[in-house]
Amino acid sequence: MLKKTHTCGDLNAGHSGQEVVLAGWVDHRRDLGGIIFTTLRDRYGTTQIVFDPEKEKLIEQAKNLGGEDVITVKGVVRSRPDDAINKNQKTGEIEVDVLELEILSSADTPPIYTNIESDTSEEMRLKYRYLDLRTKRMQKNIIMRHKIVQSIRSFFNEEGFLDIETPVLTKSTPEGARDYLVPARLKPGNFYALPQSPQLFKQLLMVSGYDKYYQIVKCFRDEDLRADRQPEFTQIDYEMSFVDEEDVIDCTERMLAKVFKDTLDVDVPLPLQRISYEEAMDRFGSDKPDLRFGLELTDISKCFEGTGFQIISDILENGGVVKGIKVENAAAKYSRKMLKELEDHAKHYGAKGLMNIKLMDGNLKASFAKAVEPGVLDKITETLELKDDDFVLIVAGQRDTVNVSLGALRLEIAKRENLRNSHEYKLLWVTRFPMFEYSEEEDRYVAQHHPFTMPVLEDLDKFGDDDPSKIKAYAYDVVLNGWELGGGSMRIHDPKIQERVFDLLKIDRASQKEKFGFLLEAFKYGVPPHGGCALGLDRMVSLMLGEDNIRDVIAFPKTTSGTCLMTSAPSPVDEVQLHKLNLECKKSEKVVNKI
Repeated sequence: MLKKTHTCGDLNAGHSGQEVVLAGWVDHRRDLGGIIFTTLRDRYGTTQIVFDPEKEKLIEQAKNLGGEDVITVKGVVRSRPDDAINKNQKTGEIEVDVLELEILSSADTPPIYTNIESDTSEEMRLKYRYLDLRTKRMQKNIIMRHKIVQSIRSFFNEEGFLDIETPVLTKSTPEGARDYLVPARLKPGNFYALPQSPQLFKQLLMVSGYDKYYQIVKCFRDEDLRADRQPEFTQIDYEMSFVDEEDVIDCTERMLAKVFKDTLDVDVPLPLQRISYEEAMDRFGSDKPDLRFGLELTDISKCFEGTGFQIISDILENGGVVKGIKVENAAAKYSRKMLKELEDHAKHYGAKGLMNIKLMDGNLKASFAKAVEPGVLDKITETLELKDDDFVLIVAGQRDTVNVSLGALRLEIAKRENLRNSHEYKLLWVTRFPMFEYSEEEDRYVAQHHPFTMPVLEDLDKFGDDDPSKIKAYAYDVVLNGWELGGGSMRIHDPKIQERVFDLLKIDRASQKEKFGFLLEAFKYGVPPHGGCALGLDRMVSLMLGEDNIRDVIAFPKTTSGTCLMTSAPSPVDEVQLHKLNLECKKSEKVVNKI
């Protein structure tokens, strides 16, 4: 076999006259009156190769070449005529006059396009992923993922962190989602769990004296999937000892700034903006606000003080609020039908209804004008500083419901108005999350992050057991363009605080020992203050590339039903394997795979 001397993206006019060997896939072939032009492709680029009609044996070989055949060629580099130069191609100044050809592998006609952008269905792309990965788009994405990972590793290595692997087969612990379980053949009736995160192990590494740990690690969660979730995903995981919240945040910011500069040549201004969880919900209706556009939520409850509008006055008397979003320069194009669509959208998120105001040609029109005094509309106009062609969407109710429903409307309006630029990057921190949230399913308070998160001690002392929902935590999320990149917290290292947290969560001593015994035992032998963070690599890469779906930045992803269309996993196993594992499968109805 001919051994290649250059890639298909290397050659230029400076190589003219040199004898070279190239290897790759046939991108396309053109027969122009006996002379055959073929484009050869590898992941570095494309090069035009030429078969001269005077070389009869070569021409006969070249006539049989088809798309995606794998070949090597030996030839001489020559400059193209001026009128044949392709300025859009990296190697567009030259071509290779072929002297020798080897066909290493002939290809059938591919079921999907590999050399042009097309509207091939995602189902076909996933079924023939090895072909989809040949496309320019996917190669660009996978190469960018590699560069991002190398930048991350470079940062942590330079900062003195150690890359330490943690187990993949571990113990099932309550971490918020269902575990993927692996039967233990040598321990019948017992199961390993695939880790949802390395949380407990990285804390044990802090106990072990490894003060700076990181890992780019696979994690597994058996949860309902969507565009930004996969059953197995990759996490940038790191932990530090003898630090406080500021140290972890500073480290994360500098890492992100380096990655954006190294891979996109984008400067990230530091420090990043920070807002509390409460402020994020009040201003944006989301704990992961998108700052690329305005449309902030404004409390206009005072505009309705003393109103005779019974529905609103009842809401305000019961501690509720009235809030609105002002949309500029768009009133004329939002018809009744469109406003009804927005109302249905708000109702999906809990709103009882949606009111609106339009200011057009100096006339103020409100869907609730007949129910309120004229002064109410004047106050709203003044508070929101309305201008001609502005309109306002208004929701009234309990604060949490109003925030969430208006937050959903905010994103819907941004989508309709094309306010989100995928090449603009807005990073921020959301801090001081609630430590606990009430679970209707379990009829008790549960940890919003995990039970080892450090609570704000002043809150813990102030509220005690009476109202755990008001206790804040030293927990923080980093957000990019409306998506949570990841988050972390300071961890509890004081056994007395840990006991109080377990008591609030109603986890008795027996359950503590069963679920977390190995960690609690380790904490008896000296544990430093520590904290860390974990960022989703797949989501980070997709946002940096402007991709809507994380499946487009993963080499071999699964569908939203957890299926690999290429390998047909998961698949049945034979009875012999089940018998060896002491397992028996129940018969169930077939589930239709959905992407």
